[in-house]
Amino acid sequence: MDLRFLERLYRATGPVATVYLDTTRAGDDPARRIEHRWRALRARLADDGADPGTLRALDAAAGGLPKVPGPQGEALFAAGGRLVAAYTLSRPPERDRAAWLPVADPVDLVCDLDDGVPYVVVAADGEGADVYAYAADGAVVEEERHAGDARRRSGDAAAGGRRYRHRDRAERVWSASAGDVVRDVEAAVRRVRAAAVFVGGDERTLEALRARLDAAAGAPVIEVGGRGEGNAVARLRASVEEGLRQTAAALRGGVLAEFTEDLHRAERAVQGFADTTRALRSGRVSRVLLAPRGGAEPLLWASRTDPLEVAERRGRLTDPSEAFTAPAGALLLRAAQATSAAFTRLPDPGEAADGVGAFLRFAAAPR
Repeated sequence: MDLRFLERLYRATGPVATVYLDTTRAGDDPARRIEHRWRALRARLADDGADPGTLRALDAAAGGLPKVPGPQGEALFAAGGRLVAAYTLSRPPERDRAAWLPVADPVDLVCDLDDGVPYVVVAADGEGADVYAYAADGAVVEEERHAGDARRRSGDAAAGGRRYRHRDRAERVWSASAGDVVRDVEAAVRRVRAAAVFVGGDERTLEALRARLDAAAGAPVIEVGGRGEGNAVARLRASVEEGLRQTAAALRGGVLAEFTEDLHRAERAVQGFADTTRALRSGRVSRVLLAPRGGAEPLLWASRTDPLEVAERRGRLTDPSEAFTAPAGALLLRAAQATSAAFTRLPDPGEAADGVGAFLRFAAAPR
């Protein structure tokens, strides 16, 4: 995946608050449970030195999407008293966590986004349709809420302007006419440059939509089941997510097979912290491969002014006096983003030494 969307996270003057929160709306009083978990993370950030302004900015953003069904999570980044970015994750993080670090830590975010492609979901019945546009490529999607003919843009006063979300934070439309639904789908497809449109609904409604969507959607239309009753929208979303994950896994498998082959070819790929950081410092990495840790993560040394300066030992940096430490994944992604390198998630740390690897653009200069 393209990492350019991380630029504004790494451009933020540190320290930066990074928050990963399970925001699934399930069971009794989910809002209260989400608030309780957020308060625990907030207290941890405060103990670590986060300033009151930054905590207030996170207060205004935390909580997830009340109207999006099924499992979800949230990734928030804030610094200097303002919200830098807010993302909705396709599934909850393995654990709620918050960190106050010199740089943002987007590892869990990019691992989540690496499982998806931009797409649109249509859940339809005789009364209308819900249209959800999912941007999985990191591009900013402005939230719009639609109800009949009323359209209003939501604002976030605490963040000083419009509120932005990525991936799930997109567009919801309810309309009674198939023509209106098709127009809403067309707009959603353009909005996120969708690679596919997944449609679920009762047979009568699908019959009215089929021909029009096939002709107008501008992306392949795939039927994934009926809308039905009860929590069917959540089940529809779950089936779509599973299909997308299977597609992403197949694509990732091809990358991993190529990586294994290139490790046996001189100057084509490297693995492990030492060789990967050395290649990043020389700007030779075209794609970084990284496995999510899910727990304690090794620390690396980095420069405050040059994102390519990252190493296992402080003495390897050009100016050790201004160095700092941060989790390895955050610093590797920072260096990769600075050189327009791509990213692929390793499904298992055992796929590469230290759970880290890279494809190389060119061979190292002879010493």
